[in-house]
Amino acid sequence: MKEHVVRFEKWEGLGNDFILVEAVPMTAEAARRLCDRRFGVGADGVLVIDRERPRMQVWNADGSRPEMCGNGIRCVAAYLVSRGTPQKALSIATDAGDKRCEVTRNGDRFDVLVGMGRARLGDPLVVEALGAQHRFATVDVGNPHAVTFDPYTEDAIDELGPIVATTPAGGINVEFCRVRPAEQGEAARIDVTVWERGVGRTLACGTGACAVAAAACAQGRAAYGAPVRVGLPGGSLRITVAAGSMELLMQGPARRAFSGEVVIA
Repeated sequence: MKEHVVRFEKWEGLGNDFILVEAVPMTAEAARRLCDRRFGVGADGVLVIDRERPRMQVWNADGSRPEMCGNGIRCVAAYLVSRGTPQKALSIATDAGDKRCEVTRNGDRFDVLVGMGRARLGDPLVVEALGAQHRFATVDVGNPHAVTFDPYTEDAIDELGPIVATTPAGGINVEFCRVRPAEQGEAARIDVTVWERGVGRTLACGTGACAVAAAACAQGRAAYGAPVRVGLPGGSLRITVAAGSMELLMQGPARRAFSGEVVIA
């Protein structure tokens, strides 16, 4: 198979890191090699960009193809602005529909507000595992999520996460949540540990934060129309859920880490 050299940029949103390439035909094997942290560039995923449309295609580290990536779309929007896209508000096509983004630059960092579309609540997911029954709210935000507010230890998350993630056909992302009391003048806060399908534990998940905020509002744990601060291991996002429509707004950072060249077979 012919090899070719590809220019890439490495970006991250709250430590959820991605390899960004333009107009490169991608395969599952190539994505796995690129994301390998010992033998490749190393990342949670690959984002293939069509700058003309613009469009984002997402590949997970295991070579699978999720419909959408919240941290990834912030990185793509910031990348496009950094590469000369004239408008600071732009629409990016994804497999989960077009997403409107507004980008603010602050030195080498970017703040991106994204209209993530509507959250759709599904039937509960009940999983029998580890000698007990575990119940999760399901939320579709362009990709599927299972959300629980029940307390779990870190060891239990490591055991249960991959079981839940592979229970439905096609897999599901899993969020283990802890609601924190809101301090005066601050948004409600929910701390989240993510088990991402096709990746495992990640430092952040933008769509997961949206799903958590939607589930929290639906269960009366947070208020509709007010920002919810979703704390993830890599930092926090601000998510607003509209009453009635369940329209989602996500606000958070994106940053370019480095650029380089890599050989793709």
